[in-house]
Amino acid sequence: MADPSPKIAPESAEPAAHPPGVLRRTFQAFHYPNFRLMWFGAFTSTTGFFVQEVAQSWLVFDITNSEFYLGLTATLNGAPILFLSLFGGVAADRMDRRKLLLASQYVQMSSAFALAILVGLDMIQVWHIMAAALVNGVGQAFGGPAYQALIPSLVDKKDLPNAIALLSIQFTLARVVGAVIGGVAFTSLGGTACFTINGLSFLAVIAALYFVHVSFVPKKSDVHVLQSLKAGLSSVYRNRVVLALVFLAPTAAFLGTPLVTLLPAFARETYMLGPKGYSMMMAFWGTGAVIGALNVAFQGNAPHKGRRSLLMQIALGGTLVAFAASSNVWVASVMLLFSGWAILGVFALVNSLVQLNAEEEMRGRIMSVYNTAFRGAMPFGNFLAGLLASKFGAPLIVMVNGVLLILVALGYFARKSEVTRL
Repeated sequence: MADPSPKIAPESAEPAAHPPGVLRRTFQAFHYPNFRLMWFGAFTSTTGFFVQEVAQSWLVFDITNSEFYLGLTATLNGAPILFLSLFGGVAADRMDRRKLLLASQYVQMSSAFALAILVGLDMIQVWHIMAAALVNGVGQAFGGPAYQALIPSLVDKKDLPNAIALLSIQFTLARVVGAVIGGVAFTSLGGTACFTINGLSFLAVIAALYFVHVSFVPKKSDVHVLQSLKAGLSSVYRNRVVLALVFLAPTAAFLGTPLVTLLPAFARETYMLGPKGYSMMMAFWGTGAVIGALNVAFQGNAPHKGRRSLLMQIALGGTLVAFAASSNVWVASVMLLFSGWAILGVFALVNSLVQLNAEEEMRGRIMSVYNTAFRGAMPFGNFLAGLLASKFGAPLIVMVNGVLLILVALGYFARKSEVTRL
């Protein structure tokens, strides 16, 4: 869900005469009206996405009774990011990022309404869901870099880490709220309601994009698309800090996110739970993620972000091992809470470090490289985890992923990577 930052947005607040209080420090970026508009629009839309995910994941597992198809659906959603996100970054550096984002929202909204109609007519098949996941992935491949590149133009550079953390909170809070609404809507109203809610939720972010004002609009370029892409890749390669972060980013994505993808299998087969129990476990994970992102937001521009991200990754690996080893649903739920806290801490810290080490003119391309590494790792991680879990069981796969997360972070410390000095 690349940054020597843009110039100060017009709404920039005067510096406080005294150190800000806890609440002001934690929610500093909300003092920018444009950021508030984007945050609340994105929150509504993301909530709708997770309302749909509850129905979608359960329908896929109910139709197929296979962890493999859970992983495959998630893979199809993320695969376009791997193959198209770099071109999305070029587009974000050559055209109005706001308009590019609007186009991506319309594509995803149409997909949600199509699924609502198919479920309502009792014509839904698993390939429909997978096709819609692929279409959504295409929209995200072009919308993601534009969104990432747009945010720094809404706040001052000093408040950018806080803004990124608050966006992480938006995402994870939406996951909590969406899981609760999705569980209630799915069990009481059915899948059609979940997909319809998601379709309607896109109206909020579309409205926000029409009203928001940005301080930086890329200039039109006559340079060939492939040349622009090559320039972006060269910029990442020359920047050793960004390069190290781009290699670190996929680790938590590849090894950490399959826990959520495989959660329906844990809920149904390990803990004998239905949709409500599954939603409850998702809510625990999301609550922990909100806490983790709030912690990053409060610390703002505090030093040692690189070291803290590696320590968070070690904590994430430990909680995955403990979750997979637990046979008690309440112990497992507590581990889900801690895993949510740790993974969002890693995501927010690494994202802010990439943003703080990029050039404005290259921001879209740099963020597309980061997204390709970070988001592109998710479908492969989900696919592999789903495939292996269908043969060896979900608990073993999640436990192995946790051990690997710890070993990778320890490797960064042992090599004294650039990340450890950030």
